[in-house]
Amino acid sequence: MKKILLIEDNNDIRENTAEILELANYKVFTAVNGKEGVEVALKEKPDLIVCDIMMPVLDGFGVLHLLNKNPETLHIPFIFLSAKTERADVRKGMALGADDYITKPFEGTELLEAVEGRLKKAGMIEEKIAGGIEGINQLLNLSGGKDAMQSLREGRNINKYRKKQVIYSEGNRPSRLFYVHKGKVRTYKSNENAKELVVGLYNEGDFLGYTALLEGTPYKETAEALEDCELAIIPKEDFESLLNNNREIASLFIKLLAKNISEKAEQLLGLAYNSLRKKVADAIIKLNKKYNTRQDPEFAIHISRENLATIAGTATESLIRTLSDFKNEQLIDIKSGSIIILNEKKLLNMLN
Repeated sequence: MKKILLIEDNNDIRENTAEILELANYKVFTAVNGKEGVEVALKEKPDLIVCDIMMPVLDGFGVLHLLNKNPETLHIPFIFLSAKTERADVRKGMALGADDYITKPFEGTELLEAVEGRLKKAGMIEEKIAGGIEGINQLLNLSGGKDAMQSLREGRNINKYRKKQVIYSEGNRPSRLFYVHKGKVRTYKSNENAKELVVGLYNEGDFLGYTALLEGTPYKETAEALEDCELAIIPKEDFESLLNNNREIASLFIKLLAKNISEKAEQLLGLAYNSLRKKVADAIIKLNKKYNTRQDPEFAIHISRENLATIAGTATESLIRTLSDFKNEQLIDIKSGSIIILNEKKLLNMLN
């Protein structure tokens, strides 16, 4: 059941609107002013917020401003519900990042159509995040329309990279966003002794290089083609313009950033405390999950032992010995240098 937060100071309107939404099978939380509304939003993480503008303590514009500053609530679809019908008020609400603006008095069907439409769009974008982004044009179709799509199409080129060719280097200033059209890419960090640790794996349909663009900092890692690749190049200016003018796109990249942070934290924990066998098993599972998108039981992982060692965070010699042990234990098979998983469950549940 989808959760909706209704922020409205008028008791009659709040009760009637909540009843309409509950009859439509939504779980409704209510708040009597903007301050209380922000507190409920942070606690309950609703799927959508309907908010009045003219309220005591904190008005609707203030509510949206505060929620937009918090990564946990930025992505929540937001609908203004207000008696303020001046064009300037509507434009202000939309400029702040509202998804819709309904003027009072309103019909119940008008409200329900707006709610259903925004939840449907949010759900489609969530699906893209969960399953991997299939293409920037599809994403723009969901969230921006023709103008945004056209602005990114113009001047966008496809660059080709050979296996092991560097795409961008640690310390360089970012000037573009990359989209993997074909092939596989890794990102890694090196220490003063040239020892490498893989910090990211990218497949067809993934964006990369956006962390430095969002932070406004130099690249903190180096990106390299794991095989011959084709990458779409999106100029920094076009990317920033889209972020500033499209709420869904901004929300999507913040989610990607948060997901990356979570994955890196888990990776660091594993490197610090996992045994060698556990590290190697996790690296194999990670590669299979990332690149075996069709869940083929016969999928062969093509990767050099050096690259696999940098993903596992261990020495190449130690990795090779462990792979040999896994093969003898019939956890994996190795054919022409490629790794085929035979017992995924045991690899997943490898003991430390």
